[in-house]
Amino acid sequence: MSQEKRKALIAYHAAGARLGRAGDFAALVRLCDPVLRAHARRLCDDAETARDIVQDAWIALARALPGLRDEGAFLAFALRIVTRTAARDLRRKLRRRQADDGFAQAQPVDTAGPDGAVETGALQAAIAALPPHQRAALALFYLEGLSVADVAQALDIPPGTVKTRLMHARARLRAVLEGDDDGQS
Repeated sequence: MSQEKRKALIAYHAAGARLGRAGDFAALVRLCDPVLRAHARRLCDDAETARDIVQDAWIALARALPGLRDEGAFLAFALRIVTRTAARDLRRKLRRRQADDGFAQAQPVDTAGPDGAVETGALQAAIAALPPHQRAALALFYLEGLSVADVAQALDIPPGTVKTRLMHARARLRAVLEGDDDGQS
């Protein structure tokens, strides 16, 4: 399904769900849940926690849906709620543990195969080694096909910050994949 068709379908079901139609809300869950789970997974690095975050986000979405003015912006709206829910979860865990070791350490990356081409595993490892805020912006922009404005809305940051995060993420990936990484983010 094309991005435009998917966006139109989401907007249609968001309008119906906003009017209280349960079938449309269920359709929204089927359409958006995989994207929301992937986003939560990128933010928290734990599949179970991501599932819990998205579940909490759907509850918040059901409550907030009547206030949504632009059904076409539903996905960005939902992603922002997931982002906020993940941030709240992380803050709670950090307070509980009294530590800031919640982010994964970068793994050494084998960047090229015998023919010199970058291997998919190396790219995935390099992306996984990015700081969560850069990884989230990169994934929403490139994998989910959102515009800079939609990514900004989803992450609840200014568009300029999205552009900066994308720039730094691309530079970091380039450095890691070319073997010029000095270990700094």
